[in-house]
Amino acid sequence: MLEKPDIPDELIISRLQTEYGLHVAELTFLPIGADLRTAVYRVVADDGTACFLKLRRNFKEIVVRVPIFLRDNGIQEIIVPLETKSKQYWADFGDYKLILYPFIEGKDGFDIELSDIHRRTLGTAFKRIHTAQVPPELKILIPKETFSLGWREDMKSYQAKVESETFTDPTAVKLAEFIKSKQSEITRLIERAEQLASELQSKSLELVLCHTDIHGGNILISDNGELYIVDWDDPILAPKERDLMFIGGGIDEIWKSKREEAVFYEGYGKTEVNLSALAYYRYERVIEDLAVICEQLLSTDEGGADREQGYRWFTNNFEPGSTIEIAEKTYNLFSNSRL
Repeated sequence: MLEKPDIPDELIISRLQTEYGLHVAELTFLPIGADLRTAVYRVVADDGTACFLKLRRNFKEIVVRVPIFLRDNGIQEIIVPLETKSKQYWADFGDYKLILYPFIEGKDGFDIELSDIHRRTLGTAFKRIHTAQVPPELKILIPKETFSLGWREDMKSYQAKVESETFTDPTAVKLAEFIKSKQSEITRLIERAEQLASELQSKSLELVLCHTDIHGGNILISDNGELYIVDWDDPILAPKERDLMFIGGGIDEIWKSKREEAVFYEGYGKTEVNLSALAYYRYERVIEDLAVICEQLLSTDEGGADREQGYRWFTNNFEPGSTIEIAEKTYNLFSNSRL
């Protein structure tokens, strides 16, 4: 969320004191992240301790349960939330939940170039995540992959919407015109994702614990050079390619060459990558991102500074060498492998 929510700081400070016994000296909104469900703040207590605060709508227990499970199983690249006075890992706050974490000084993968050590560490961490034996009581809380058509159907509806409706908001007008110019390309994305989803649904695939969103913004490098995997908002039990699609997927510039991808797999270890699943997830992620931005820009005029940023994110997918081109190349590799 790029714009500060309309919540008085005093209310947040009061709630932090009640729930965590935290005497706040400073509360600073951080305009970061694309998730409109979540606002984040830097909190400094009167003793100088810094914390990272999330205000999250549509809260699910797995947001905190999964990181705690992973950290308890020795995966040090995970930051776990702090406990409230009542030994919970979150607190109620109107439509939001408060979740408080230690504040790690550092930069994310969008702002700092990962070293080979970081790439290798990331690979090792994800191997341990993907091979973690999730206990039954936690497993029942985590969604399973169904290859749902939800995002594809949403995107189809927005394709129709821009043809049948007139928009007045300047950003919505720009987006509608851009979508019209890319209708055939978007339709091809959807059709290929549907084809791959149908094939994958008929197969028996191993489902592992996946983060689902390991782009550069969710890889934190501390000032001490330590790597952390953050933002466990939407974990799922899915084929490992659900996460591996990000390695060279074009969503960020961490993976600029095959050599950098190879360093990740030095840490991850030898593995057989299912090209049909990899292609599906790359297509599906593009479609999801496009649909989310359409919802933000075509279904409401809210969002302020988030709106223009959303438009740029939408159009960037269509740039040469970006996510769509990479998804197409992955699909072609899969098609050629079947010849």
